[in-house]
Amino acid sequence: MEAGCTRQDAIELLNEYNKDSFHILHALTLEGCMRWFAKELGYEKESEFWALAGLLHDIDFEVFPEEHCKKAPELLSKIGASEALIHAVCSHGYGICSDVEPVHVMEKILFAVDELTGLIGAAVRMRPSKSVLDLELSSLKKKFKDKRFAAGCSRDTISQGADMLGWELDVLFEKTIDSMRDCETYVNKEMQELS
Repeated sequence: MEAGCTRQDAIELLNEYNKDSFHILHALTLEGCMRWFAKELGYEKESEFWALAGLLHDIDFEVFPEEHCKKAPELLSKIGASEALIHAVCSHGYGICSDVEPVHVMEKILFAVDELTGLIGAAVRMRPSKSVLDLELSSLKKKFKDKRFAAGCSRDTISQGADMLGWELDVLFEKTIDSMRDCETYVNKEMQELS
């Protein structure tokens, strides 16, 4: 799959439409997680494409929240993003704010881990270490069951994503924790450089 744009193009576009550090952190986290998943699942040659889909998935959310996933194609076309990348970005909002269905395994993972990384991030912020490195699966499962914790993170979407992939929730949880562990240092470094 061709992205049609470079990471530098993507970062410039991200910074143009995203000023909130939380949104930038989320974008960088998804970039790192998607790169990890590509390598983990045997799509290493496509890892940059997967990473760019993660980086740009919420490109229109901060400025155009009411048009999330609808404004994205216009913004992404400014940097020459391919149809495949635009489809991937729009598919992560399937059934929520988009009718673009996730088809490729990468799109299904993006759909599943978008909300889940938010839940994990919230859990990590509560920990003394502020790190995902010591987050246990059992702790995440408790947070998932507690509907009041990080109430904005849709448990239904996470479960739907696991079903799309044919994975047990525990498998999705473990892999997503591993992906966030893998990119935590990189994301923190990127955040420091951008601030």
